[in-house]
Amino acid sequence: MRELGNIHLVWRPEKGKARISVGTIKKSATEGITFQYNEKNISLAKDKGFLCYEGFPDTTKKYYENVVDIFGQRLTRSERPDTKDFYDFWHVDTLKKEDKYYMLAFTQGLLPTDNYEFLADFNPKENLTFVSEIAGLTNLKINSNLLRVGDNLRYELDRNNAHDKYAVKVFKENLFLGYIKLIHNRVFYKANKNDIEATLTVQSIEKNGVLNRVFIKVSF
Repeated sequence: MRELGNIHLVWRPEKGKARISVGTIKKSATEGITFQYNEKNISLAKDKGFLCYEGFPDTTKKYYENVVDIFGQRLTRSERPDTKDFYDFWHVDTLKKEDKYYMLAFTQGLLPTDNYEFLADFNPKENLTFVSEIAGLTNLKINSNLLRVGDNLRYELDRNNAHDKYAVKVFKENLFLGYIKLIHNRVFYKANKNDIEATLTVQSIEKNGVLNRVFIKVSF
């Protein structure tokens, strides 16, 4: 089983709103890398203002051409002076830095100009490490003094969550911090099924009196 499964194109109307998986990028030996919008979610997203991703205008079509090249335009350029720091932050295997599918999955293709994220459906393999982010901080308004980089966190599967059957709660000791991001949370259920434990460590914090964003390192 590969550590890296499909990548979901995730969108939300604005910070603090729920994420929606609007499309799936798949990699296979027979079809190469393809992209298709998620039919069951696209109506919900359109109701909240979603139109389409530039380069993929037809939400009913399966795309076979130039998929990874179009999405790959979001990736960092290797000539950036801070490239090493960027790779270190996302725990990128630099031997795979030219693999755009891999890079989208591990760096999430984040840009400050829109609300898209590329979230991989990981499989729990030995030595798998990736960076995720705690969701729900906007509403909780947690004092920023309560968390530091390097802190160890714990998690609980939230099996009765009405909004996401793969929901995973994150805590520092008994302090509830929020949830593992959509799609990334699935790996915890796979790990639990196979009696594999994950460790969570605070990777980076953006704060302004309260916690604005908390990136976490997930390791198996």
